[in-house]
Amino acid sequence: MIQYPKNNDVLNTANRGNPAESGLCTLCRADCKGKCETWLSSTRGRKLLYPRDFGTITAGSSNTNHVGVCYNNLRIQGYNYGANGLSSQFSHNADDCIFPNVSLETSFGKKMITQSRIPIMTGALGSTFIAAKYWESFAVGAALVGFPVVIGENVVGVDRQSVLENGRIKSAPELDRRIDVYLRYYDGYGAIIVQMNVEDTRNGVAEYLIEKYGDKVIIELKWGQGAKDIGGEIQVTSLDYAVFLKERGYIVDPDPTLPAVQEAFNNGAIKSFARHSRLGYTNCDSYAEVQKDFMDAVAYLRKLGYQRITLKTGSYGMEALAMAIKFASDAELDLLTIDGSGGGTGMSPWNMMESWGVPSILLHAKAYEYAQLLASRGRAVVDLAFAGGLAREDHIFKALALGAPYTKLVCMGRSLMIPGFLGANIEGVLYPERREKLNGNWDALPSTVTGNPKATAEEIFAGYFDVKNKVGTDEMKSIPLGAVAVWTLADKLSAGLQQLMAGARRFNTAEISRSDLFAANRDTAKETGVSYITDVNDETAKKILSL
Repeated sequence: MIQYPKNNDVLNTANRGNPAESGLCTLCRADCKGKCETWLSSTRGRKLLYPRDFGTITAGSSNTNHVGVCYNNLRIQGYNYGANGLSSQFSHNADDCIFPNVSLETSFGKKMITQSRIPIMTGALGSTFIAAKYWESFAVGAALVGFPVVIGENVVGVDRQSVLENGRIKSAPELDRRIDVYLRYYDGYGAIIVQMNVEDTRNGVAEYLIEKYGDKVIIELKWGQGAKDIGGEIQVTSLDYAVFLKERGYIVDPDPTLPAVQEAFNNGAIKSFARHSRLGYTNCDSYAEVQKDFMDAVAYLRKLGYQRITLKTGSYGMEALAMAIKFASDAELDLLTIDGSGGGTGMSPWNMMESWGVPSILLHAKAYEYAQLLASRGRAVVDLAFAGGLAREDHIFKALALGAPYTKLVCMGRSLMIPGFLGANIEGVLYPERREKLNGNWDALPSTVTGNPKATAEEIFAGYFDVKNKVGTDEMKSIPLGAVAVWTLADKLSAGLQQLMAGARRFNTAEISRSDLFAANRDTAKETGVSYITDVNDETAKKILSL
């Protein structure tokens, strides 16, 4: 197993727990007081692109041990001439070929195009309670920046205030809340995507959404995720709530209706219950049967009136990957999100998450290969989003390049949740009367946030005045600081991505190419099809020397 360092002296960052390839701790806490790179970037923004203490230091790269096959063992090409994809409003003069002029806009879709200001989207934030607690921060931040946010599975089913009659939704206050929060600040960039699993389909989520929101919402079919290969899960600590969920039709483990289980719970031997969703396509035994069921589901959604439909698949093997790409392409879906193993939002069985499925880089490399195979036969290929342990601006570039030209977005799960936690904790200190509503976890500002325990939001967040300029002084009072933190992190990611793209002479995202990557070791080259460093342009170099 590759071990990643817990501290970065250059950026003055540190991980509380054991870091993963993403740079996030394997266990990311909502009450964390810092200070991994993503955490610090959520207040300091693009400052975290650079070494600390300029003027008194020099800094050198520590990334020299390229062992194993992973995203960190892809390196980004730089070029010494050219300017590809520069907007027509600029000339190729050096005064115009600067990184702030790099366009990060992207789009996806077939008949109805969805635009995004930057090439990222959130992971699915569903029935897990941490999504509900910090939704305002996640959704408002995404809407202000202008990238898609995904409402995950089971939101209606676990909502005790929702009303189902004859198995169909009549009222869904939590789902409505989440959509309405996003749409309040939606300005034409980004999207609200709602996932459906087996239970959501049975409960009539698609019918409810199309009747109430029409084409304001994108519907997403869900095959799986990178965190686990069974249905979605949450944990509840109330016997009454566990019984409610069982009555709603969920699998609840242990069974809260059994007298022995109730007795064990009442005596403290059992302290919680796990609610599980069902596996899909259990009635299918072949490729052809899955294809028919899938195409029938898409046809039904089209008949309901959905103009935009997407698919989310997990880190299954190559057969399932090929099916996802082929079916999504044939059905003219708008986006296919391919999620590699193995992050999650907190309720995946740990050893399952550690040991099942295809690691992200391998899955994504094969996705490109299969997409190319379809394209070589003259078939249109569905737009792709890559997910699975991606958190930094270099990860965004590498994922876009690895799947180019098919990859339009990078799906970022846990990393885009961190600013929501941090902003809520800070706001709960600055405005104690809001702490309980915000689910703030702190009583005072830690030194990792500021050296001034009485600092204001204006002092803490590098992106505060950018948000204020966008929404106005009066509306700023309604913006959660978690959303300001999302903006601030997005600004850092955007500036870092612009710099990487400018160095690669790519001035818009559509220009990013696989040729902008090389592999740092032969194993990575073999598994990804990305050429080894010294093999790239070697023949061209030798021709230059022979002239």
